[in-house]
Amino acid sequence: MKHLLITFLQKFTDYPFKVILDGKEYFIGQGTPEFTVHFKKPISRSRLLTSTSLALGEAYMDGDLEIEGDLYYALDHFLGQLGKFSTNESALKKLMHTSVSKKNQQKEVTSHYDIGNDFYQLWLDETMSYSCGYFKHPEDTLYQAQVNKADYLLQKLNLKEGMSLLDIGCGWGFLLIEAAKKYKIKGMGITLSKEQFEAFNRRIHIEDLEDSLTVELMDYRDLPKSGYSFDRVVSVGMAEHVGRPNYQLFIDCVNAILKEGGVFLLHFISALKEHAGDPWIRKYIFPGGTVPSLREMLSCMAEDNFHTMDVENLRLHYNKTLLCWADNFHKHIEEERRMFDERFLRMWDLYLNSCAATFHNGIIDLHQILATKGINNDFPMVRWY
Repeated sequence: MKHLLITFLQKFTDYPFKVILDGKEYFIGQGTPEFTVHFKKPISRSRLLTSTSLALGEAYMDGDLEIEGDLYYALDHFLGQLGKFSTNESALKKLMHTSVSKKNQQKEVTSHYDIGNDFYQLWLDETMSYSCGYFKHPEDTLYQAQVNKADYLLQKLNLKEGMSLLDIGCGWGFLLIEAAKKYKIKGMGITLSKEQFEAFNRRIHIEDLEDSLTVELMDYRDLPKSGYSFDRVVSVGMAEHVGRPNYQLFIDCVNAILKEGGVFLLHFISALKEHAGDPWIRKYIFPGGTVPSLREMLSCMAEDNFHTMDVENLRLHYNKTLLCWADNFHKHIEEERRMFDERFLRMWDLYLNSCAATFHNGIIDLHQILATKGINNDFPMVRWY
């Protein structure tokens, strides 16, 4: 009689693979196996049905599941079948539907971004950009791709000297530093991460940009009462932390501080359709993280009279960015072992490679929406960038 785990896995037949369990070999799908999964311990059917993602992810973190060969290759050939995963949302209600209160979201953001600048410096590039790069040429390095991305965003914003620019979720500040140096703008960044806030402040001082840039620890919901007003607003990789109940509120807050005719550029991980997210990612990587669909973001923007000027999908650029991060992560594994235990390192390795695979399989996209607040007839008629 076949093990219940094998019976469960037999629906994942898009690419053949081999399973080793209790010293026996099982073949899933037809043809030569693309990869091999070795289960040191079986996983119960109830755990797989509650959340296939959590069951397999935790087994990998614990060393109870090993991939023989290249982890990314295996994930790339398996995660295209994410739609066949089981998720019992009623059993996972507390995990899948977390509070969108300021206090809780502050806690969620810091749980990811405040685990140590020293750690992020090991596998990000010199710009400390933790978002999708832009590979203009096949030979571009990760550093060049991140410089390209910053330049591309700033070009899309159609900046002029003396303009004011707000970056919501500014990270370690590279985009604003580039804007101040190249376009002579006045910029402000807001973040909920204390480590990013402190590091960005240091960079402002090092670059002698105190007269041009500021950074504040601020929730986007506090913008309307701040008294600030900006010619341009950009947000890169932050909307994924807002939560579905607050998408309209987020856009409303942008609307409140953007001048009439101003330009808003939203860069975010997106999905074709609305879904609650992946349980493993929500539990271990991005608590409360939810990927918006492109259509719901466009709908929210329309409610505030934002006129969409351009939409671009950079999905494969994020696949390549994540593979660069995963490669850097492996190059510095001995240093990382001095910071974290093996379970954390296996978790992070799985995170980077699984995300690369989901972008490659089109399960998620990366969109940039460029919009004007109201009608702006001075906006270029062609894609000048």
